[in-house]
Amino acid sequence: MSERAGAVVAVDVGGSGLRLTTYAGSPGPVLTAPGVRVGSGGIDVAALVADARSLSASAAAESASGAVPPEVVVWSMRGLLFLADRTDVLRTVAEGLGAERTVVVSDAVANLVGATGRIGPGAVVAAGTGAVAFGTDFDRQWRRVDGWGHVLGDAGSAATLGMAGLRAALRAHDGLPDGSPALLSAATDLLGPPEGWPRLVMTSRDAPERLASVAPLVTAAAAGDPVAHALCVRSGTDLADSLLRAAEGLTDPVLAATGGLLSAAPVADALDARLADAGARRTPARGGALDGALLLARHLRDTGALPEHPAYLLVG
Repeated sequence: MSERAGAVVAVDVGGSGLRLTTYAGSPGPVLTAPGVRVGSGGIDVAALVADARSLSASAAAESASGAVPPEVVVWSMRGLLFLADRTDVLRTVAEGLGAERTVVVSDAVANLVGATGRIGPGAVVAAGTGAVAFGTDFDRQWRRVDGWGHVLGDAGSAATLGMAGLRAALRAHDGLPDGSPALLSAATDLLGPPEGWPRLVMTSRDAPERLASVAPLVTAAAAGDPVAHALCVRSGTDLADSLLRAAEGLTDPVLAATGGLLSAAPVADALDARLADAGARRTPARGGALDGALLLARHLRDTGALPEHPAYLLVG
């Protein structure tokens, strides 16, 4: 690839915040703003673009590129697949940030590119509060697995593991088999008396985050509590199954896994064991969604093209 002088901008929009970085001969700092905001009309993309425009102006003022519009902007966005009109997002980003070329991409794609460090056959599973796997050859196959939320899916996620931990705790509370007194004690210290748990994890707006906050209690208890250990093994196995399904049919794919839950050895070990049973293994993740967005931006700048998909990757 030839290296051109034009600056590129990468943006990753997630529930926890908007992050922006630039590249103009060297990487710029990572700047942040609030994340996804949902109004009566859905995700407020215009507000996010306004935030990104302010951050981009700040970055440009401190760089050699000055006020020159970026050559490429890549906008990685959580929730893109669930929007009815993705082309409207592309138009809003293009008009708001004024780049010569604009790309809107699902965060699943950006996470894959960031984790594998390349635009090629691969699959990644992300295990955070939620869980989703994605695999593609950037040609014919584009497959998303899970990511249905903690009520309907997100198998192996921190929220799902936390929910399983609370169920085991309540079984101990009620004197039923397969309960965990250790988790009952730890969860009571964290959340208060069990009588208040249903309201916290069923009706509050931050229910997934509340459930995810219990996951570290489960992973911490796993060393001495067989119930907690079994829950961690189930979590890692579920993540591996999603990753394997996402990679199914790809030729020589690179497999990766990301997310804070994988810092827990019982979860990571179970994931790797399930992959090994299937004759596969994962490589260490090289980066995240923002890194992937930046790699996509530099690739488009340097080659003039990116593979497109109407649901996952739009170029304008």
